[in-house]
Amino acid sequence: MSDVGVTIVGGGLAGSEAAWQLAQAGIRVRLLEMRPLCPTPAHKSDRLAELVCSNSFRSDDCFGNAVGLLHEEMRRLGSLVMAMGDRHKLPAGSALAVDREGFARAVSEALEGHPLVRIERRVVERLPAREDGPAIIATGPLTHPALAEDIKRVGGEHELAFFDAIAPIVYKDSIDFSKAWMQSRWDEAGPGGTGADYINCPLDKEQYEAFVDALLTAEKTEFREWEKDTPYFEGCLPIEVMAERGRDTLRFGPMKPVGLTDPRTGKRPWAVVQLRQDNALGTLWNMVGFQTKLKHGEQVRVFRTIPGLERAEFARLGGLHRNTFLNGPRLLDPTLRFRPMPWIRFAGQITGCEGYVESAALGLLAGRFWAAELAGLEPVPPPPETAHGALLAHVTGGARAETFQPMNVNFGLFPPLPPEIPKQARKRAIAERALAALARWAATPARPVPSACQSAKLG
Repeated sequence: MSDVGVTIVGGGLAGSEAAWQLAQAGIRVRLLEMRPLCPTPAHKSDRLAELVCSNSFRSDDCFGNAVGLLHEEMRRLGSLVMAMGDRHKLPAGSALAVDREGFARAVSEALEGHPLVRIERRVVERLPAREDGPAIIATGPLTHPALAEDIKRVGGEHELAFFDAIAPIVYKDSIDFSKAWMQSRWDEAGPGGTGADYINCPLDKEQYEAFVDALLTAEKTEFREWEKDTPYFEGCLPIEVMAERGRDTLRFGPMKPVGLTDPRTGKRPWAVVQLRQDNALGTLWNMVGFQTKLKHGEQVRVFRTIPGLERAEFARLGGLHRNTFLNGPRLLDPTLRFRPMPWIRFAGQITGCEGYVESAALGLLAGRFWAAELAGLEPVPPPPETAHGALLAHVTGGARAETFQPMNVNFGLFPPLPPEIPKQARKRAIAERALAALARWAATPARPVPSACQSAKLG
């Protein structure tokens, strides 16, 4: 057990995973979380690892999807987030969705009960000093404004930010099942699912056109002056912004009807709104892809024009929050060290990754990197052939610093395969290569380093 501890700022997915990895390696952890002393616009509780947007970890298909591959790698590396996600999974087709309350409670209890983890509720407004010892900043998309300003001051970079949008949640018993039906696309069953895991609300062409018109004319929330030039993350656009890009954009996006058949007509509808189970009881359902910046009254009015949702009652309406991230390619080294202050590592969404699982994966790596260094070893980044390595490489130099934007893990971040591998076999080949490379890396994730060099790096 190491007497040298690590301070982690932020108790979200990345901070919680980093704390677990360090504690499991025998390193003392002081985990600082500002909630409930300083609430955020998105969080509803003071639990660690609270999911503030969707309750989905997205695809769990290891051999067909990059995030599913990341899931499997994290499981093999002893991830707390994935262990608790699997324990609290809900039916969601081929995706891994979780009961958000049960999941956050389980992560909190695991860390609160660990003898090497001390959780403190306090607001951190400045980056830790060198004399405070090794640290990880995992404050996520809602970093305290004072800390964000300090990061900006030290990093010498202009603040980079985007809006992250939250989708509404509907009470299941308010949905009209004489119009809606249960089905997954292509009847595909995922973890904990049956192949009929989504509620589907169909629209014909006339209904779809009227819905688009309603979105375009509905009253939206106004941005503050300093927010007006903030770009959206392309993977989480508000639904009304998508509608502004073309009348068929939604029908080929979150409202696409492919793989679905309306049992009343035996045909594929013109467009579909899908809802995904959001809690273990099955009482709450999330409108998939319906993140929005409509005013709350307008959301109720417009979304009740959707067949099956005419009398919908909303447990939560959609909203927006501002999301802040570093220019990682300029400010982070290959093991997530903050170049101006090498005793600090960053992890999670603030590094410029996007997504729950991606955030937790970088927390896992930050924790392991510090565990190696505190054992007198030099951490070795995971190979770029792995999902962890591909994601890490993107946020620490794989992307162009001049145009850097947040990114979900995807197969485009992986090194290319030999051209002779046929297209239909490429995803599985990438996954098999990744898991083999991960196994080799996990066996030797660090190498010896002279103590003098270690001291110099920390200083």
